[in-house]
Amino acid sequence: QVQLVESGGGLVQTGGSLRVSCAASGFTFSSYGMAWFRQAPGKEREFVAAITWSGETTYYADSVKGRFTISRDNAKNTVHLQMNSLKPEDTAVYYCAAERRRFTPVVLLTTRDYDYWGQGTQVTVSS
Repeated sequence: QVQLVESGGGLVQTGGSLRVSCAASGFTFSSYGMAWFRQAPGKEREFVAAITWSGETTYYADSVKGRFTISRDNAKNTVHLQMNSLKPEDTAVYYCAAERRRFTPVVLLTTRDYDYWGQGTQVTVSS
């Protein structure tokens, strides 16, 4: 069955960096767009970044643009989120997600576009 397993979260100081990763299995990873969402306590899950199945197109939320980079390695069935210049407001549980349809030519930005989710990894940025 489809599995998405995040790793790499942790505690970091303001201005620091972290890379979270998501290992995928149980489906043809290279055919599906992927995304990262996050959810802070008491808030709704929000879009962070997405990448198309080919890796040619990426898109970021305004709040992370210029600081975060999403990438994928289709040979290793992994997607990464490099987070630099972290701020306390980046504190959240970060989830990776896989799209419901193959070969979508555009990035998708809402939770309802994604069928499969990981369990999440906690990222805490201290001030």
